[in-house]
Amino acid sequence: MAPATPSSTDRHTAPRDLGALRALSLAIARGETDLHLGPKAQEVLAQLLELSGDQALLSISTLARRLEVNPSTISRLARALGYERFGELQSILLSERLDGSRSFYRQHATAALAADRGDLLAQARQLGREHCHNIERFLDGLSNTDLEAFAERVMGAGRVRLYGVRQFHAFASFLAYGLAMLRADVALLGGSDQGVAEGLAALSPGDVLIAASCKPYTRQVVEVCRAAQDHGIRVIAVTDFASSPLVRHSELAILAPHESSFVSNSMVAFAAAAECLVNACATHGGEAAAQALSRRDLFIETLGIEQP
Repeated sequence: MAPATPSSTDRHTAPRDLGALRALSLAIARGETDLHLGPKAQEVLAQLLELSGDQALLSISTLARRLEVNPSTISRLARALGYERFGELQSILLSERLDGSRSFYRQHATAALAADRGDLLAQARQLGREHCHNIERFLDGLSNTDLEAFAERVMGAGRVRLYGVRQFHAFASFLAYGLAMLRADVALLGGSDQGVAEGLAALSPGDVLIAASCKPYTRQVVEVCRAAQDHGIRVIAVTDFASSPLVRHSELAILAPHESSFVSNSMVAFAAAAECLVNACATHGGEAAAQALSRRDLFIETLGIEQP
């Protein structure tokens, strides 16, 4: 990684809080800024943001080992972002409280396979603490602007489609169910009645595609985002890092962490994100959303679906 060093005037624009640093990371990923970083540098920046508040940030050598890069790589990145030295970037990243629970994070399957069979409850409690921490990190990185932008796009679109594969198919289904309570014409992309290509072809410029994936990213999801954006469809990415390839092909990104000792990528923070996003849409929708919910209740009652 060899990011270009900015001029002395550019250094005055270096982000001075975590929110601004996250915004810059997203802008770099989308090519919306004059500051260009290579893919590896973008990945290191995304990892640094995920570590905000972590004790590993107290030492650049410890941090470099954690990220499996040279300390000089981190120093060059700090200068490329406009800081005089790593210490300035370090102070921003450490502005979140230090939390020892981050030391729980290990290779996904390793922790579960090595757990004490005689104390499975301890493993469950550890996993629960990690989930709580991931939700806190998601909320720390979320802004009111993100929620407003998501709700405005989703509630104002003609059609909304959601796409995810493997674990994220379940996430897409859950989010589609919630949004369909509030507005019409919400569905999974490539449902049982059509393929993905046919589903995209049925959308018009201005319609919304919500796509979800996390590292390791599914190539097909990235390609769907690329194709949708190229044809004027408004893409919203729900993913993990600002360096995610989904971000480059989206106009809005909602980021949720997933690292835990679960045997795969944890979906708990993503499920929490889905509920937050649906509630934001309900608030934005106002009376129209209320009427949609009432109409749904009417048909549930008419069909006798729920047991009294």
